[in-house]
Amino acid sequence: MNARPRGRFRGRRVSWLRLLASVIGGLGLVAVAVAAVAPPISFSPAGTPLDQRWFAGYYDVTLDQGADLAGDTLVAAPGGAVLAFVVAAGDTDCTPTWGKAYTLDDASTRFDLDRRVERMRREGHPVMISFGGAINTDLATACTTSVDAAKAYGTVIDRYGVDSIDLDIEAKTLADRSSWGRRANAVARLQNARPADDPLAVWLTLPVGPDGLTSDGTDLIAAMLSAGVKVAGVNAMTMNYGIQDPKNLVDVSEHALDATAAQLRDLWKNAGLDLPPGGVWELMGATPMIGLNDVPTEIFTLDDARALTAFASDRGLARLSMWSLNRDHTCGPNYPFTGTVSTRCSGVEQGDETFAGVLSNGYLGRDANAVVETDPPIIEDDPKTSPYPIWNSTSFYSAGVKVVWHGSVYVSKWWNQGGNAPDDPMLDTAASPWSYIGPVLASDQPFRLPQLPAGTYPEWDATTLYNQGDRVMLDGTGYEAKWWSRGQRPDGSILDRDYSPWTPIEGTAAGGAGAGPASGTAGAAAGGAPPAAAGPTAGAAGPPATG
Repeated sequence: MNARPRGRFRGRRVSWLRLLASVIGGLGLVAVAVAAVAPPISFSPAGTPLDQRWFAGYYDVTLDQGADLAGDTLVAAPGGAVLAFVVAAGDTDCTPTWGKAYTLDDASTRFDLDRRVERMRREGHPVMISFGGAINTDLATACTTSVDAAKAYGTVIDRYGVDSIDLDIEAKTLADRSSWGRRANAVARLQNARPADDPLAVWLTLPVGPDGLTSDGTDLIAAMLSAGVKVAGVNAMTMNYGIQDPKNLVDVSEHALDATAAQLRDLWKNAGLDLPPGGVWELMGATPMIGLNDVPTEIFTLDDARALTAFASDRGLARLSMWSLNRDHTCGPNYPFTGTVSTRCSGVEQGDETFAGVLSNGYLGRDANAVVETDPPIIEDDPKTSPYPIWNSTSFYSAGVKVVWHGSVYVSKWWNQGGNAPDDPMLDTAASPWSYIGPVLASDQPFRLPQLPAGTYPEWDATTLYNQGDRVMLDGTGYEAKWWSRGQRPDGSILDRDYSPWTPIEGTAAGGAGAGPASGTAGAAAGGAPPAAAGPTAGAAGPPATG
């Protein structure tokens, strides 16, 4: 949705029929004019049941370097989340990736995406995966057959254990009609392969203009229905209309949604399909772009969010989303580009409010197809199988080090030793030196330190005085001295990177997640079997450069 070419409907205005309706309305003939704009919409039955109306903001996974996810951006948001965007690795490479920035494995090792998805599920925050977006190559385009496309989609669905997916089809992907059949057949194949009591819900996210879906959009929906795809709903991107002087962005969006409802009603009728019990609105969602939009004249404010939520509630839309959770706060004072869309802030003053908080009002029910783990398996802490060291009150931990405690993974926020256990319920978030990432997964592999060929360096000796630059080996792992020391076990550097006089040397990992040198990312440095002496030991040692 971001980085979308500006003005998809540049130069378009609200249709002359709607303008005519406004004029005639002054003469008391509004009903006739509205009928001319679009077929009348039946508002009975009253849309989606209240307990099934759900909110899930989009979250751009490609922006993460680990810090944002470690700050609980996802789990702190109300409702669920739509993780965006899974695309092909290249124009002709059918491998699924996160925006070409990360492979699925990269996302797991760099910022524990798999673990965080499982945490959200256990805490009752449904997760949906979104495929496509405005840029990069869609899987249905890169994959040459529907079988290959189905395999690519299935790899992602199975990995994250989701039962709802979002196909964001816009820009060049929407115009690429040659990919429509592959996508439709792939999705139908996946749906047909699932048991009746575990269906795959498929939402189509499509651009809309002031008068509803584009012709490409309606044709694509018709093609999906014709191929046997069970479409759970259509999510209208109520943004970037291209109107140079929008008098009221909410009015335009409301009209677009009413027009879309009429189009969907006809599409379902033409396909010989019954509408759900709640009527056409039970098939609909809306996604505004919060704050500054890609079209400079269009700004979606918090008051607009309140008005759109009220409209959605009145009609009974099934779903509300937004682009994006990453942007849901006021830009900081050091951001000088006011008036320029940022991927990390909204561009409008929000005070203490969030768009997610406003848009989720009345939309905190649950998607009927969402998977929520209510009775997760308990995995006992075991140093032999743990993906990270088991927490120990006597060890020293640098910022960014990960540990396991009571079946959960935590990351250290600052250098610490002793004190309260990571899961101590008496400490609030600010006071605890640990941040909860998520549960230990059954698929986790035990961490093994990088290994070097035997004899690469001399074995470490507790009585030897080592100087900066000296290299040794201990239990097959190589270490380099950062300053002089004697009696300081090199493996203490796995947990304490700040004050240990040693740093691991990159070698061939013996297996497990996050293997790598201590000088690398938090995931690389934090994992590892607990050393025999985790913290500083008795003996002479030179101080670090910081003193």
